[in-house]
Amino acid sequence: MKIGLKSKTVKIIEYDPEWKNEYLKEKTILNNALKNYDVDIQHVGSTSIIGCKAKPIIDIAIGIQNLEYGKKLIPVLEKIGYYYNDTVSFDGSYFLKKCKDNIETHFIHIENKNGKSWQNHIIFRDYMNLNSIEVVKYSNLKEILSQKFYNDRKCYTKAKETYIQKTIDKALKHFNLLTKDSDYTI
Repeated sequence: MKIGLKSKTVKIIEYDPEWKNEYLKEKTILNNALKNYDVDIQHVGSTSIIGCKAKPIIDIAIGIQNLEYGKKLIPVLEKIGYYYNDTVSFDGSYFLKKCKDNIETHFIHIENKNGKSWQNHIIFRDYMNLNSIEVVKYSNLKEILSQKFYNDRKCYTKAKETYIQKTIDKALKHFNLLTKDSDYTI
């Protein structure tokens, strides 16, 4: 199995069951490095969705109680080969990547476990793993977008947002997570 993709490019490949093993190997490394911290490490993103075509990059979410606490993880992760760019963050989280010779292999999202970003990562993954028809739709969308934006990962990611949000909305309904006081709306 080969993981990794040149920075800023998009290439979608067939699902590889070895992605789970790659995640588990990296999780062991992360658990050892972060053994003194209270964290929840989860495989997220398309490589965590069975049967989904994906960029061959392993996405990992690290859930923490608050982002101030999460800052403490950054130097530890840098020591084991992750690169942190403080100008890049998604939804108030910290984003790090592991790469060698401009080939990115792993992304880490340090997120508040009570925050929307964490919840979206988990619920999207769980819902997709229960819905093979959605996996096919998402895979097809990703293939189309990867051809259009093969050299522009930022635009590729942006172009998937509507589909992802609609799917998260369906997942929230499916799992009965919508309440009057919820941050989520349909």
